[in-house]
Amino acid sequence: MATTWLGMSRGGGRRRGFRWLGSGMVSAIMVICLVAQAPRSSGQSAADAVGSQIGTVRVDTSYAINWFDPDSALGSSIDVLSRRDIDMVYSPHIIQEALSAGWGPITYRNNTELRMAAWHWTENGTWSDAAHRSGYFTGSTELKEPIRYILAYALPHRGFATSGDRPVQGPNLSYWKSNPYLTSKFTGESDALHPQWVIVDLKADKPVNAVRIGWASPYATKYQVEYWAGAGDALDFDVGPKGQWKAFASGVANNAQGGTSTLKLSDTPVSTRFVRVLMTESSNTCDEHGSGDDRNCVGYAIQQIAAGTVDSRGAFSEAPKDPSEKRTTFCVSSIDPWHSDEDVYEGGGYQHSGFDLFFTSGLTNNLPAMIPVTMLYGTPDDAAAQIAYIEKRGYRVGYIEMGEEPDGKHAMPEDYAALYLQWATAIHKVDPKLKLGGPIFEGVNEDITVWPDAQGRTSWMGRFVAYLKAHGRLADLSFVSFEHYPFEPCTITWKTLYTEPQLMKHILQVWREDGVPKDVPLMVTENHLAASLTGPMTTIFSALWLADNVGSFFEGGGAAFYHSPIQPQGLQNSCLGWASWSNFVSNEHYDIKGYTSPYFAAHMINLEWVQHRSGVHTMYTSSADIKDSEGNALVTSYAVHRPDGNWSLMLVNRDENNAHSVRVAFDDSKNKSAFSGPVTFVTFGSEQYVWINDGLNSHADPDNPPAAANVAASSATTFTLPKASITVLRGKVPGVRE
Repeated sequence: MATTWLGMSRGGGRRRGFRWLGSGMVSAIMVICLVAQAPRSSGQSAADAVGSQIGTVRVDTSYAINWFDPDSALGSSIDVLSRRDIDMVYSPHIIQEALSAGWGPITYRNNTELRMAAWHWTENGTWSDAAHRSGYFTGSTELKEPIRYILAYALPHRGFATSGDRPVQGPNLSYWKSNPYLTSKFTGESDALHPQWVIVDLKADKPVNAVRIGWASPYATKYQVEYWAGAGDALDFDVGPKGQWKAFASGVANNAQGGTSTLKLSDTPVSTRFVRVLMTESSNTCDEHGSGDDRNCVGYAIQQIAAGTVDSRGAFSEAPKDPSEKRTTFCVSSIDPWHSDEDVYEGGGYQHSGFDLFFTSGLTNNLPAMIPVTMLYGTPDDAAAQIAYIEKRGYRVGYIEMGEEPDGKHAMPEDYAALYLQWATAIHKVDPKLKLGGPIFEGVNEDITVWPDAQGRTSWMGRFVAYLKAHGRLADLSFVSFEHYPFEPCTITWKTLYTEPQLMKHILQVWREDGVPKDVPLMVTENHLAASLTGPMTTIFSALWLADNVGSFFEGGGAAFYHSPIQPQGLQNSCLGWASWSNFVSNEHYDIKGYTSPYFAAHMINLEWVQHRSGVHTMYTSSADIKDSEGNALVTSYAVHRPDGNWSLMLVNRDENNAHSVRVAFDDSKNKSAFSGPVTFVTFGSEQYVWINDGLNSHADPDNPPAAANVAASSATTFTLPKASITVLRGKVPGVRE
């Protein structure tokens, strides 16, 4: 293939402030002029470094498989930052850089709820116990000074609970108390339908035949103590518990009177790692905050709990711990969101972006944003007030996510659903048109399974959907959202790349099989290679993965995809090398030192494959026939018909070492066609970008932009896909949906 260089070639080294023509900014872009290639004779081999035969990419144009508008379907996210970082990220220069990757809408991540804390979306508001500035906080809808920072508040009634996502620490941890909004006072259902529990994790099998419980008020008048029988981790909902809870022979307590008691559970100790106290009936006596608020007088409260053995004299001994073992932890079903103004947490520079700053900065790209309301550790009145404030300001909201990662908090699906309906009722009183959704699962590749209910059902999503249906409220679920972190950070190899399309399509199918209706959109609202930093996040691997990730998501029927995060970040060391989570590498002053491979992949997706600000794109099935000796697809293909009339193919050559040549065929039941006339050819891959792992000096070299070309195409044209690359072909196909 004859090649002529018409543009500027950029060698190694770093660059600052590089801009793309596609984003309407000043550009330095590499342009190639390609001459269409005639078919080779049967005696000719493929060009050097190209696969031994010419492959075929086939696009089935007989029917569409999905439709999406990039302005609502392809976005990015913003998460928790320090106050200093907020000031820097929300500067005009960084906003401009962040948007230059081409992502459209943005989703706001609620890290405060992730960290088991209450958040104050405003500091203007009222406490339920105004005299002591404590209780349950409701933000004010008054339009005062613009909100720049959002603060987190530790939860005193987290008590001894230690499991979860690094809970926000506070000075006033007292006792554990369950969420009052899960009691009959608020659900309208028997408390037995929402049992609350505490699980003692001894970290290894230990002999147990007794528990000591120091009850506070309100205490459980009816409860039972159980042990975990079976293999595996009782709390691992991602893998799925492989055992069952069994009540100790003498573990059932009726008409209990509270106080501190030691309960002998069996004559012979049982060897187990997990002990659960399951509570189904409350004394409904008021806690230390008094009877002035009904929320103080419902649920269950425990000062302390220990599992162990009693001897023949009735003396209790807590289960011993080996010095090498991790300390005992306590997982709980829910937490009371009661707190005070003394519990504000500002340590470690931990703030969220204020909604006024967020919506007026330009970061939303003048598109409706997805925003969260706190639910697991908040109140429906406060969530409704937040929405009322945002609407009073005139800010554009596309979707509202309800809570944050309930599966990671071990919340039962029926409990999450009961809260969801209370919050939905309160929010829809403000605006019945708002689109609410969740559950915002942690990144998983398989169904989330929990302990079986009375009907033997174990699917978290299935039981959540069933609860909404049973209450006649499925219409309150406008979308289902989940996170996608598919890989273990320290085990990624090049062949890991081959698994992504099926992982994404599979989990989308899982949610449908769980009962999510076909008309309820599925959305990935947080996304990266892994949940922890890993070196491939900044190598060419990440670019190819992201292209496959996006393409397979829409091919599998997904509705909206948000890649994380939008703001620059610095380099950190990881198990597989130095890397950054972000599209950009910056220093502590937010000077951008370089662009990572996901930035260029975002350019290929947002500015070449699709066309923002143009309308709905139609997706069709496409595939390539190039495989390795193990049957792995080396080339993947994603085809859309754009509103401008162009057909656009995103081709991912996942072969790390070889280029491949392909012809492209567009087929339906009656016609066969091909690109004809001018075709835009843009490619980015290992020829443009190589990440050099060199500690804090890590950088890309070369770090060239995508290479652009114009091709005069016909049915005989072959296109060469460079090794380890993303290529977009864009042009007209006569006679096919013109």
